[in-house]
Amino acid sequence: MTTSQLTQDQKPGSARREGHPGIALTVIAACQLMVVLDATIVNIALPHIQDALSFSTTDLTWVVSAYTLTFGGLLLLGARAGDILGRRRVFMAGILLFTAASFLGGLAQEPWQLLAARALQGVGGAIASPTSLALITTTFPEGPERNRAFGVFAAVSAGGGAIGLLAGGMLTEWLDWRWVLFVNVPIGLLIAFLTPLYISESERHPGRFDIAGALTSTLGMASLVYAFIRAAEDGWRDSLTLGAFAVAAVLLIAFVFTERRAKEPITPLKMFADRNRSGTYVIMLSLAAAMFGMFFYIVLFVQNVLGYSPIKAGLAFLPVTVAIAAGAGLSQRFLPGVGPKPFMVAGSALVALGLTWQAFISPDSSYLGGVLGPMVVFGFGMGLNFVTVTVTAVSGVAPHEAGAASGLLNATQQVGGSLGLSILTTVFGSASKDEAEKQLPKFLAGGSAEQKAEFTKTHQLPAPWGHEVLAHGISTAFVPAAAMAVLALVTAWFVIRVQKSDLEALSGTASPTMG
Repeated sequence: MTTSQLTQDQKPGSARREGHPGIALTVIAACQLMVVLDATIVNIALPHIQDALSFSTTDLTWVVSAYTLTFGGLLLLGARAGDILGRRRVFMAGILLFTAASFLGGLAQEPWQLLAARALQGVGGAIASPTSLALITTTFPEGPERNRAFGVFAAVSAGGGAIGLLAGGMLTEWLDWRWVLFVNVPIGLLIAFLTPLYISESERHPGRFDIAGALTSTLGMASLVYAFIRAAEDGWRDSLTLGAFAVAAVLLIAFVFTERRAKEPITPLKMFADRNRSGTYVIMLSLAAAMFGMFFYIVLFVQNVLGYSPIKAGLAFLPVTVAIAAGAGLSQRFLPGVGPKPFMVAGSALVALGLTWQAFISPDSSYLGGVLGPMVVFGFGMGLNFVTVTVTAVSGVAPHEAGAASGLLNATQQVGGSLGLSILTTVFGSASKDEAEKQLPKFLAGGSAEQKAEFTKTHQLPAPWGHEVLAHGISTAFVPAAAMAVLALVTAWFVIRVQKSDLEALSGTASPTMG
């Protein structure tokens, strides 16, 4: 084929091997799986990361928050970048950044190195994830083919968390905790190689980048999270704690003023004008805050107190995934006939019940007696909420704004998880210190010489005294987690006013959530 023939037959930016929609969808779904999976794959490895890099339990939360903060904070900017610069180009840039950050994280020798890599992973995920969803609309024609592609994308997004827990357990136990990061490298490189072969570039749209909005919101939330976590270790009167709260307040106020004046804001404030939409954002923020905390602390409990191996810990969370799927399936089936509000109310009540139950956890709690039951109740309640909150978030939104509405909901989920985990960590840190002061005399009276020598080096109480400290801190942290779920319940009961008739306008506008 001559150059002139190639120019006539193939437009610039076209896939080099067009006509393979199955491979194109596999590439897009693999990216989404990798990004969603990374929010949970690291969780199972947390106790091993803590030992290897000498994290305190409170600082360990940054391994989760560094990723979710940058991911959630820059998610909408990543979507805007795809529209302006071309979705395939931005998709590949996000994948390569995510891959490089994963490699650097696996090599980390100091806590700050791992946290910096996790933050970079979040940036890469924020660039790649929204463009992967958007690429479906440019790769597949409207109709059954696109609907099937969206179905695959949604299934991957929903199942990624469970796969991450199992994969994290296997990699940590069979290889090393560093492989929960290294595993992304060959996958990311393969995705980057296949993308230009099977996915065409999208048409660019003129627009502006709201860099000021993205930076003030992300840095403001990071400062707020830092303030809560520092308060857990150094107290509320610490000068840096107070300074971080002040910086957060200034940045978040600046963010609101920036968005009000921006011609193309990253967060359209008009989205909050509708009471139903604002209500869904509050519900998602509250439930995500509780969910991230539950996963973080129960992972520590089953491995550090119950002594589970990483693989067994991953399997221990499978019932939660099944319960979430069951709740989501039930709500999706009966949503048209019942409407979203009953599911939000019932779901939030079940989440609150499950977290309240978990507040009674103790070193004597078994998996079947003290962990499984509340986790299943919690998971079923979360499942009832996921579909209904997403549908309500785009209720009454013009079709061309549905992406912004659902994208803002996803950003709220990630940022809410980071903020909630930091608040629970503050409570955990305070309760743990108080319990450690009670257990220290008992340890000094009953501990062996070897245990006392080890305590002198690590300043960590060994079992069974250390188990008492950890369990007390976790059970106390679940009290504010339950309060967050109660806030979601109150919001669902008093704020949400969506009628069944409103749902008829939603056909074709709701997009799958992105994790």
